Amino acid sequence: MRIGVDIMGSDHGPVVPIRAAVMAARELPEEVRLVLIGDQATITEGLRAEGADPAAFDIVPSTDDITMEDNPTRALQTKQRSSIAIGFHLLKEGKIDAFASTGNTGAMLVGAMFSVKAIPGVIRPCITSIVPKENGHYGLLLDVGANADCKPEVLYQFGLLGALLAKHVYRIADPKVALLNIGEEAKKGNLVTQAAHELMRENGGAFTFVGNVEGRDLFNDKADVIVCDGFTGNIVLKAVEAFHELLKQRGVHEPFFDRFDYENYGGLPVLGVNGNVIIGHGISNEATIKNMVLFTRQVVESRLNERIREAFQ
Repeated sequence: MRIGVDIMGSDHGPVVPIRAAVMAARELPEEVRLVLIGDQATITEGLRAEGADPAAFDIVPSTDDITMEDNPTRALQTKQRSSIAIGFHLLKEGKIDAFASTGNTGAMLVGAMFSVKAIPGVIRPCITSIVPKENGHYGLLLDVGANADCKPEVLYQFGLLGALLAKHVYRIADPKVALLNIGEEAKKGNLVTQAAHELMRENGGAFTFVGNVEGRDLFNDKADVIVCDGFTGNIVLKAVEAFHELLKQRGVHEPFFDRFDYENYGGLPVLGVNGNVIIGHGISNEATIKNMVLFTRQVVESRLNERIREAFQ
C-alpha cells in the first residue's frame, strides 16, 4: 500500500506534516509506504531533523504550490507541479492508493471531482463529519460543505454513501440513516426534504431509513448517519465547533465535549470519487495529521470505493 501525503498544504508549513509522517511511519506496518509530496530538499532535511531515514520514504518533488488564498479551479489548471496537482495525478495513474492533504479544501474537492472523477452513478460526491454520540459511539453528518444546493435524489445518494462509510470503515453493522429536518413528520420541511424523505423511505432496502430527525437529535442514538445539504451541514458543523471552543475558553471540562475535537479524527474521505481522497484541516498539528494518515490506511483496507462502486452499479 502506498499513501500519498501532501507536505506543502499545512497552515504551519512543511515541518508539521513531515513530523507527522515520521510519527505515522513508526506505527504503520512495513507494507505501507508513505509517498511525501513537496519540496525535496525541505522534506529530506526535515526527515533527518526528526531522526528518520529519507530512504524509508518516497519523495516526489513539487513546486509553485497551491495556497489557501488561491482560486481552487484556476490553481489546479495553472499550478500543474503543485503538491495537490501531483497527488491527484499519482492517484489517477494508480501510483498511490490514497492521497491525504490538509491543504486548500476547495482545490482538493475540485481535484477529486475533475481529476479522479465521480464513480459512475454518483451524482454529487460529498464530504462528511464525525458526530460524537451521548452513548459513547460516533455518527456521521453529510454533506458538510461540498454541495450547497441539493436535489432530492442527491440527498438520497448521500444516505447510501453515508451508510456504506459507516458500515465498512466505522464497523456499524446496520447503520440507521435519517434526514435532518425541522420536524419528525414526513411532510415537514421544504419541497426538497419532503421529496427526499419519500425517496429514502422507498429505498428498496439499500439502507435502513429511520425518518426525519431534528437538530436536537444530532448527539443521541436515533440515527448513525444524518443527511442534509452542504449548506445546512456546514452551518451545523461550524456552530458545534464554535460551541466547543467557547467551552474550552471558559475552562469547562466535560469528557463528552472533548470528543468534538477534530484533532482526534485527522481527516475524512471525499465520498463517491474514483480514488481514496482524504481531507484534513489546515490548522492540524502533527498528532492530527498522523491520525489522518493512519485513518487513510483504514479507508484503503476497507475497500470503500469498491463497495460504493458495487452499490451504484
